[in-house]
Amino acid sequence: MVHSISLPPGVYGGAQVEQFFLNQLDVSAHPYFNRLRGLRVSTHFFIRREGECVQFVSCLERAWHAGASVWRGRSNCNDFSVGIELEGLEGEGFEIAQYARLCELLTSLAGPGRCLDVAGHEQVSAGRKGDPGPGFDWARTISGLGWPAQCFPEGVIAES
Repeated sequence: MVHSISLPPGVYGGAQVEQFFLNQLDVSAHPYFNRLRGLRVSTHFFIRREGECVQFVSCLERAWHAGASVWRGRSNCNDFSVGIELEGLEGEGFEIAQYARLCELLTSLAGPGRCLDVAGHEQVSAGRKGDPGPGFDWARTISGLGWPAQCFPEGVIAES
């Protein structure tokens, strides 16, 4: 599942996102962080703007990235999905290096000759979450992976 995050919103390159996913964020360091007080979330991967990929949770373990969610009739997506956070803001664009790393990572996770379902947080938590948002280039991702349409949310190929 693809997400987007930056802390504080719109600020890139700092240690805050990693601190957040390690439950080490100093909530007094910025006024925005106070709303994150007591929030405990996790993700499997975080892809920075320049394409660096950081892993926080083994893919064999559950991460807490989806919240209330449903994908293709299955609820509780944390139970069966891998969370991938792209450094960015919902609604804004992402970097070419991030798409390249995302496609490499997904291809690696799927294994040779296989594909995985790829969805955004907005598709599994419709109405509650909007990331990665309209700035996410589904066409670039679909082209980069070369996987069949059934691996992606309905409608994103037509929009792409």
